Amino acid sequence: MDRKNKKNMKKLVLVVSALAMLSFAGCSPKESAADALAVDSAKFESVIDGKEVHLYTVKNDNGMIVQFTNYGARVVSIIVPDINGEPKDVIWGFDSIEGYLTGDSFSGPIVGRYGNRINKGHFTIDSTEYQVDCNERTNHLHGGSKGLYAVVWDCEQSKNEAGESVVKMSYLSPDGEMGYPGNMNIVVTYTVKNDNSLAISYDATTDKACPVNLTFHPYLNLHGTSEKSSDSHLLFIDADSYTPTDTLLIPTGEIAPIAGTVLDFTTPTEVGSRYDMNVEAIAIAGGGYDHNFVLNHPGDMSLPCATMYEPSTGIFLEIFTDQPGLQFYSGPAMNGTDVGKRGDIHHRYSGIALETQKFPDGPNQANFPQTVLRPGEQYTHNAIYKFSVK
Repeated sequence: MDRKNKKNMKKLVLVVSALAMLSFAGCSPKESAADALAVDSAKFESVIDGKEVHLYTVKNDNGMIVQFTNYGARVVSIIVPDINGEPKDVIWGFDSIEGYLTGDSFSGPIVGRYGNRINKGHFTIDSTEYQVDCNERTNHLHGGSKGLYAVVWDCEQSKNEAGESVVKMSYLSPDGEMGYPGNMNIVVTYTVKNDNSLAISYDATTDKACPVNLTFHPYLNLHGTSEKSSDSHLLFIDADSYTPTDTLLIPTGEIAPIAGTVLDFTTPTEVGSRYDMNVEAIAIAGGGYDHNFVLNHPGDMSLPCATMYEPSTGIFLEIFTDQPGLQFYSGPAMNGTDVGKRGDIHHRYSGIALETQKFPDGPNQANFPQTVLRPGEQYTHNAIYKFSVK
């Protein structure tokens, strides 16, 4: 073998050795970067109300990592590749269980029994009046001061027929919890799919009639950091109307058109481009958005009810649901006091919540979609958050 061939052979051996080392390590450089963004599970090991709390990490084959904790059945991390293949963690949260106990309660959990607001925490079913916990001024919000977001769920992990990871959270909400009637069995199933989507299915049964409106409450930022404002995201919502509210964000009962207003997102629009305190709907929400949109195609999961895109990262989110409403919150109340994963501060307008749902104050509004679950019935709700790049 001549010198040139020997040199080429040596290079080949070095390349093969390097590839072998990567194979032995079980991950590519991109996967290693994604792993570096993941939260340390040891920081979630705890006991709350006598039940063990853990962190669960799930990966697919396309660069997506999702982390869950059974405290609040919440999503802690959603790590997806950007347009350059670099990983970004697109959900805001904390790097330890202590953060969720002392910081923003609504960072990534399941909320309920009734997500969103109930006027004065009061409703009537079959001539019986009920009073549930009021935790936002004079009203009930997201299940009360110790709603589903603040309890420890049971968790099971498995694989479906497609080999995708499934994380099932279950909780028995006892009769009288936060004032709600009946024992309610609740199951929320997360599936981390191979197309980089997070599918969520909600199921519930009860032994006494009770309103129910379960939803996922993420703060999404497609920059991958709350140090950059989510106001730059381009948002589309497939809705021609919304439910106006009073000054405490309780619906008036009206369903109003949005055409020509700052609430019209039927064409993709930069989220922060139309804040105007002279517009009543913006002023009521504290200088941003906190509104329920009446979706145009309720029950049709073949079409996205909303999309969101960040040009600087190329990350594109599509949301599908079978529910009639979508709550859009742009973060006007975020005040910079919470410090989250990797030291990121939760600045104002640094996370967007897009919550698939029935309408706020549904139990008290006869013209809104029905919200009462009765014995022998099954509550179901499906949603998909699908990530890609463009």
